[in-house]
Amino acid sequence: MDSTEFRKRGKEMVDYIADYLETIEKRQVYPDVEPGYLRPHIPDSAPEEPERFEDILKDVENIIMPGVTHWHSPYFFAYYPTANSFPALLADMLSGGIGCIGFTWASSPACTELETVMLDWLGKMINLPPSFLAEKDGEGGGVIQGTASEATLVALLAARSKAIHRAQSGNGTLTQGDIIGRLVAYTSDQAHSSVEKDGLIAGVQIKLLPTDDTFAVRGSALRKAVDKDKAAGLIPFFFCATLGTTTCCSFDKLSELGPICNEENIWMHVDAAYAGSSFVCPEFRHLLNGVEFADSFNFNPHKWLLVNFDCSTMWVKKRTDLTCAFKIDPVYLKHDHQESGLITDYRHWQIPLGRRFRSLKMWFVFRMYGVKGLQEYIRKHVKLAHEFKDLVLQDDRFEICADVILGLVCFRLKGTNELNEALLKNINDSRKIHLVPCNLRGKFVLRFAVCARTVESAHVQFAWKHITKLAGELLKAQKQRD
Repeated sequence: MDSTEFRKRGKEMVDYIADYLETIEKRQVYPDVEPGYLRPHIPDSAPEEPERFEDILKDVENIIMPGVTHWHSPYFFAYYPTANSFPALLADMLSGGIGCIGFTWASSPACTELETVMLDWLGKMINLPPSFLAEKDGEGGGVIQGTASEATLVALLAARSKAIHRAQSGNGTLTQGDIIGRLVAYTSDQAHSSVEKDGLIAGVQIKLLPTDDTFAVRGSALRKAVDKDKAAGLIPFFFCATLGTTTCCSFDKLSELGPICNEENIWMHVDAAYAGSSFVCPEFRHLLNGVEFADSFNFNPHKWLLVNFDCSTMWVKKRTDLTCAFKIDPVYLKHDHQESGLITDYRHWQIPLGRRFRSLKMWFVFRMYGVKGLQEYIRKHVKLAHEFKDLVLQDDRFEICADVILGLVCFRLKGTNELNEALLKNINDSRKIHLVPCNLRGKFVLRFAVCARTVESAHVQFAWKHITKLAGELLKAQKQRD
């Protein structure tokens, strides 16, 4: 493919993507395929001779699309949103076209510097304390990670390195193995499973703390665990707080937890993967109160801020906490300006070496929507979630299972877990809308998350009508059996 054909095919692909997104609600939201469906439809090996672009595009429609779960359908209410917007898609095209691998400033100065500035922009948009910003002379700063899971792992590893150094400075005879075996980290029993996985990767013990009636970790729970573990000779060193849990969008009490972490030299990392985007709205900023006590903070614009995957933003108060933990300096990565103090080499802030020009997506979206446009988008989703909550409350066969704060509603039929499992199965088998469940205090609960950029009140109303129809049929069948 030369540049002339690329121009032609590129325009065709843009048209295909635009048509896909414009007509997505006509597609079945959840695929009707079985595992292994794809292999019989494609050859066993790659073609010896080049094939035509037209044939490839036809196969996308005929082979790939039948196996796609359409996350951007207005009938997709599962998990949490995955962000999507035309400015972000255009920026992603440009990132791919430039094709730089921005591991150091020298490998692409604009890639590094735009990221630093965009993280400052976004930090100011959500009113992060200035200590988290790079600015001109700040000690903190932000970085784009691939996912919130990576951000937590990076924070955990940096905290581990810091804890080992602190322990060895107090007792030079201790080995790293001696110390790591005594380290203990904490998180909520409602935290995302990735936190436990990060503990496995880091080789440290993770303890799940109990939550209160609102599914939030309180300071008393952390204090009790820390005192018990210190008495047993363990070293508490890390706490991952969650703002907007995956299960029910609950919020740990940072203002209670933070002072304990600071007093005990425990690194506090705040994971706001979904909820963080809402902090661009002043009326939701109070949910972030207490972040001033944190050592690191992360959320995913690729969930709810119209910047498509992957773009997970992470800030630290002291960037040297990361760079000291991950710095390896082979001669082939060194450059003339790395000790100037004016620039950042992001390879010291992350697990991989290479990185794409992801800040272009932020730059395009922030400029083309503006802060006000982003605020309107978040507010619309929250309003639609409360519309769904009100519908649930008007039907006495159902119950709300957790506070509805942002764009998630946790609900269920009053009755057994088996009844609700059957309802969810019927909903997803019908493939008109898509939901996923969670478990809250032993109850099987259905999650209704407002996800798509194009979702409107009509889609919410359709979803509720569909759910109640299936619920009615299920309850009628149960009554006949009884």
